[in-house]
Amino acid sequence: MSDHPHAASVSELLDLMAARQVAKVSVADLLETFGDRAFGALMFVFAAPLVLPMPPGVSALLGAPLIFVTAQWTMGRRTLWLPKAVLGSTMSMSDFRALVSKLRPHLARLERRLRPRLTFMYNPVGDRLVGALCFVLSLIVFLPIPFGNMLPSFAIAAFAIGGAERDGVAALIGWVTAALSILVLAVLSKAILAAILAFFATLAGMF
Repeated sequence: MSDHPHAASVSELLDLMAARQVAKVSVADLLETFGDRAFGALMFVFAAPLVLPMPPGVSALLGAPLIFVTAQWTMGRRTLWLPKAVLGSTMSMSDFRALVSKLRPHLARLERRLRPRLTFMYNPVGDRLVGALCFVLSLIVFLPIPFGNMLPSFAIAAFAIGGAERDGVAALIGWVTAALSILVLAVLSKAILAAILAFFATLAGMF
């Protein structure tokens, strides 16, 4: 569990992480910091940076935890588990600070506007349905599709922050963006299929 107080905002916790005098930041560090947060807050931290242009490799670093987190949200788990290989994934502190500097202004504005509303949208069945949709979107995010991760990541981030704050307006934005993502990806389905085949061919070549 993190030593940070529960009252600290996500943006404040990101600032504290960026202030650490270490060479690298791992997924385990993120979980240590946000471990006392709801699944929604964790998903937001992993998804939101992928909406913005990021250094190479960040999509794989953050996309892998997203797959595991959304799968467990779909199953209705209350505690989060990640494999050691994912926990050990790292990025340089300089890249992490660049990520935080891009993300923080947008996050701070969101934190001022979010509040519980339209809470009827949140229930066990609805949460699992959103989890399943976010799981599919996270698979798309993880695949090496040029610029193919921005809309799905935005949808996941909207669902995530909406779930964390019980803000139904954010969830509605998530549904609209998810639908738009699927429409765009359907139009680009041939390119996506080629990317998927290349991805699995690369995996097969590793064995």
